[in-house]
Formats: sequence, structure tokens, C-alpha cells
Amino acid sequence: MAFEGLIGNEKNKNILANSVKSENILHSYLFTGIKGIGKSLFAEEFAKMILCESNQEKPCEKCKSCLEFQGKSHPDFLLIRPIEGKTIKIEQIRYLQEKIAEKPVTSEKKVYIIDEADTMTREASNALLKTLEEPPTYATLILITDNESKLLVTIKSRCTKIAFEPLTEEELKIYLSQVDFKENITDKMLRQSQGSIGRLIEIQENIETYKQLDEIIENLEKNDITQIWKQSQVLYQAKENIIDLLDYMNILFFEKLKENKYTKYTKAIPIIEDTKKRILANSNYDMSIDNLLLRLKENLA
Repeated sequence: MAFEGLIGNEKNKNILANSVKSENILHSYLFTGIKGIGKSLFAEEFAKMILCESNQEKPCEKCKSCLEFQGKSHPDFLLIRPIEGKTIKIEQIRYLQEKIAEKPVTSEKKVYIIDEADTMTREASNALLKTLEEPPTYATLILITDNESKLLVTIKSRCTKIAFEPLTEEELKIYLSQVDFKENITDKMLRQSQGSIGRLIEIQENIETYKQLDEIIENLEKNDITQIWKQSQVLYQAKENIIDLLDYMNILFFEKLKENKYTKYTKAIPIIEDTKKRILANSNYDMSIDNLLLRLKENLA
């Protein structure tokens, strides 16, 4: 079954499945949407469907093409990703151009996925543009990005855009029911994921940090500032993902506002946002956290 096991974006499932069924597969697509919502999984499943040799429902999972795809040995498929997580270089695009010029081996089509396409260097982007202008009739290119603005306008104009929406909280709960998370994810943590399974997994991996933050905010009003600073070591040690934690603090205060109807909790939001600006502007990190906690205590007392 097409896109079996992939959660959400039912409209896109239908669009892509119908294009294969009607043999109306275009030469270039641009998959856009926030990070962690399954764009790459959708792209790979779409590629498998395009390459499938069956005359019935695709992918059949039984033909030579499907088996080679599953074994990551399909000669008519290529996945390009940034080198060392940084950039896609012109050498990678030149290799794509060499391979795309060759006739298909197993399937009637060839599929090329460029993941994190926004990381292409200027030289790589310009080289790809030439291929997008005159692709072989048997080739389909799928570009994936969560930062569409970084792509050349000329590249975007030559691709059919498929926009992926964040998953709903209900869809995220379906995902949670299918996996073995060791810790319970709260509704507040679900909101923090912003509809991204990738972010949800990151939250689960750092769930003790999020639990400690819950406790800090819960005790903020009754503890004195010295106690608060001592209990907030998790914030001082979380420099790498502090923006995510500050976003979560906004959610926690918004929930307290809904529960208690105390307008004082609205004062917390601008304080947190100001702290985010300070940190992103490379202000002294520890002093920024000191100031955050002090101002929250003063305004919520």
C-alpha cells in the first residue's frame, strides 16, 4: 500500500499516489515543510513507487526494483545529502549529472533525491539548474528543504512544490501509540513539538530536562531567587538547545494563564522573548539566564 506507515499529510499522499497511478510523474518536485515531519520518508516512498515494475498497486514490495530499493542497492536511485552535515558540494551534483545521463538499468525511470537542498553551495545550485532545465525524459528529481528561502528562485520555479503540513496533536498521538517511548509525553510536550515527529523524538531523548523545567516553573513563585538559581542548573547547562527550552517555558506560562486566569503570567512571555534575543545576539550566556530568572521572579511574585 502506498505510504503505508507514514502519518499525516493525507492530501499529499493522494496527489503523489495518483500521479504514479495515472503515469503523470513530473520531472522535478520540491518537498517543503518544517524539519522532522517526514518529508524524506515521503520522498523515498514516492521514489520506490516510481521505480516499481508492477502493473498493479505500487509499490508492490516484490519486484526486482522494490527488492533492490529495500536493499539500498537500486542502480536507478541516488540520494544526495550534505557532506558532514554541512553543505552539498558541486562534486556531488556533477556526479548526479554523470549518473542521470546513463539509461535506467532495472526500472523504466530514474529518481534522484537531494535532501536538505538548501545547503547546496552556489556552484552546486548553478550546476543543478542546468539539469533542471533539460532533464532526461526518464528522470525525476526530488528536492527536499525546510528552508525554502535559501534556494535559488530559478530552481524553485522549475520544480512542482509539494508543501507538507505539521502533524496534528492527534496524529502525533497515533505515532506515540506505535512506538515504544520509555517516558510519557505530556500534552504540553506535544505542543512543544510543533507538529514535528523529529522534534518529538528530541524531546523524548531530553525528557528529564523538560521535566525539570516543569518543576522549576511550578515552584517559581514560592521559592526565593537563590533557590531558583540553584534548581535551574539545567538551564545553565543547556546552551545547545536553550531556545527550545525557552519556547517550552512560553508554553508552560501560557498553560498557567489558561488554568488560573492570572494576567501576571502574560508578563513572562516578553521576558522570555527578550532572553532569546540576548542569547542569539551572543550576550553573556550565564548572565542572560540569571537575568531571566530574576525578572520572572520579580514579575510573578
